[in-house]
Amino acid sequence: MPEKSKSAAEVPPEEEAQSSLMESLRRVMLASIGAMALTKDELQAFIDKLIERGEVAEEEGKKLMNELMEKRKKKTGEAQDMAVQRVHEVLDQMDIPTRTDINALGEKIASLSKKIDELKKSQS
Repeated sequence: MPEKSKSAAEVPPEEEAQSSLMESLRRVMLASIGAMALTKDELQAFIDKLIERGEVAEEEGKKLMNELMEKRKKKTGEAQDMAVQRVHEVLDQMDIPTRTDINALGEKIASLSKKIDELKKSQS
């Protein structure tokens, strides 16, 4: 028998919040990527016009474009860091365990399992 899909009322609030967060993050990232690509093309067109008019030498235009791209790369990295930090804050607020938390629990479980096995052997 096919499994029924969950209605909106059956979705737990944590899953709904996480889904909403991920969708918002996806939209922001796609918008950022689109804006960056558009900006690069517009900058290149502007610099090309300056070169055509003779207002800037070709080498200066290339240097300017490289400088602008480096600044953009730096700003993009900063924006990504801020987005990651915000996601971590939201996950903390939602009380969702991190990979580190899960790995630590796994290590504790392995240690406890080993101790239980040793106790069973000593009682035998």
